[in-house]
Amino acid sequence: MKNVPHTVTDTAIATIRERIEGGAYPVGSLLPAQRQLSEELAISRASLREALSRLEALGMLKIRAGKGVYVESAQASSPQVWRFADQSSLPDTYQMRYALEGFVARMAALAITESDVEWFDENLAALHGALAAGELDEAAQFDFDFHMRIVSLAGNAAIEAILRSSADIMKESQRMPFYRRELLLSTYHEHREIVDALKARNSEATGRAIEIHIANAAQRAGVYFPTPQRSA
Repeated sequence: MKNVPHTVTDTAIATIRERIEGGAYPVGSLLPAQRQLSEELAISRASLREALSRLEALGMLKIRAGKGVYVESAQASSPQVWRFADQSSLPDTYQMRYALEGFVARMAALAITESDVEWFDENLAALHGALAAGELDEAAQFDFDFHMRIVSLAGNAAIEAILRSSADIMKESQRMPFYRRELLLSTYHEHREIVDALKARNSEATGRAIEIHIANAAQRAGVYFPTPQRSA
């Protein structure tokens, strides 16, 4: 999987979405002309069109040819568009993470140190703050750092190389569940369960906690896949 930068577009989406949800762009109103909006957001017209298309896919905007872009809804009504479909489907991405991260989490529980525990506690606090403030890009970065710290602890260079080489896809799969605003803090609570298992040095509990987290995150992003049934 190759890395595909998309920070500028994501930032524009977040800004426009915040203005819609905050009432700056009321339902039924016409957005500013694309030239004005692209200058205001410091984004190219092509990237702006991509941002508007993705917001239309979420049901928040309606693009009317020759008439402009209108606010359709203050809430997203459809799943977030998966932008990496030409590289890996969203279900395949979550299944890959489920398989690889479940293994490395079990290994990480055997290698964690007190300094690692301190790092995870700080990361959890930062994640909670970002989610509570609606800073989704920051939250996704904290989420990514959390998972990659576990991968690094496991000491499997091959798995770490696979996941780091697809960092943009990983982050997008972590960002997508955040669009279920009513479940925004679910990632934080599930990370807390993982950290508790890590602190207990319980290998099996850590693996199960991260597998449950990934399966739940997938469901929040609208993806359901069968998972192996384990005996109690």
